[in-house]
Amino acid sequence: MPRTRQTAAFALITVTALALGACGSGDPATSAAGAGSAEQGKIPTTDVVSSVKKNEDAAKLLPAKVRTAGTLTIAAAAGSPPSGAAYLEDGKTLAGVDVDFADAVAKALGLKPKREVAAFEAILPALGSGKYDLGTGNFGVTDERRKTIDFVTYINDGQGFAVRDDSDLKKVTDLTQLCGLTVATGAGTTFEATLDDNDQLCEDAGRKPYEVKTYADPSAVWISLQQGRSDIVMNTINGLRYGVAQLKGLRFLNEYKRLDVGFVFKKGTPLAPAFQAAVNGLKADGTYDRILKKWGTTGSAIETSQISPPEIK
Repeated sequence: MPRTRQTAAFALITVTALALGACGSGDPATSAAGAGSAEQGKIPTTDVVSSVKKNEDAAKLLPAKVRTAGTLTIAAAAGSPPSGAAYLEDGKTLAGVDVDFADAVAKALGLKPKREVAAFEAILPALGSGKYDLGTGNFGVTDERRKTIDFVTYINDGQGFAVRDDSDLKKVTDLTQLCGLTVATGAGTTFEATLDDNDQLCEDAGRKPYEVKTYADPSAVWISLQQGRSDIVMNTINGLRYGVAQLKGLRFLNEYKRLDVGFVFKKGTPLAPAFQAAVNGLKADGTYDRILKKWGTTGSAIETSQISPPEIK
């Protein structure tokens, strides 16, 4: 018997209403100091981009028409800090790890970013149509996604779980531990795909299947958990640490799987070599570390940027 699917629509909840602010770390050893330069309840606004200098070697790798145009069109998924983007108090300015990295890379390449907010699940199809040059939104590198899009990696994050404080769960190492539970996650994400790919496990074990509720609005995932409409949340490791630090009555459960995270592009993009060189240039000049420190995600650092590497197994 296949598990039950329920896709739930939910009105946009503001970051202020959820009291989302300072972030946790992707590294358990640094999670206690995970706010980085941010104060509790405040999204960090430290400027880590304006000092970036143009990387001439990286810029030379750009296609001539891109250098001439001087702009990058970016589709950005909003609402899942810190690795994804969140709105500042003005309600229109996006901030997040992916925003800082995209802006820093654009500056290193001598390009002006033109950012448009888009639903997470709509970004990959839009890249294929040529509507955007690239997309951001904490996109994990999977072998399935690599079939249709290209990645340039800039951090390592992955999949994990969070529950209410009253949950009996201590750690999820096998998805059969979810049997009989309601799992909340984001629509179109690697979490949804993982749950889809393993939905026969409970049946094979002779147990009640887990039910998955998917939400287009990331904040609605947290509300479903707080209000008891779901038993557990599956989300990004950094996003989970961030969320439970701000929302009472919830706790981070554990990391489940690590994934590289990257900028996403249409398959066969000529932009990838320039982006890879730019990210590695940011590592060399210290900007990379400053961005991660700002957001309290130093545990997500990678050694070097790669173009569409194999999925971490």
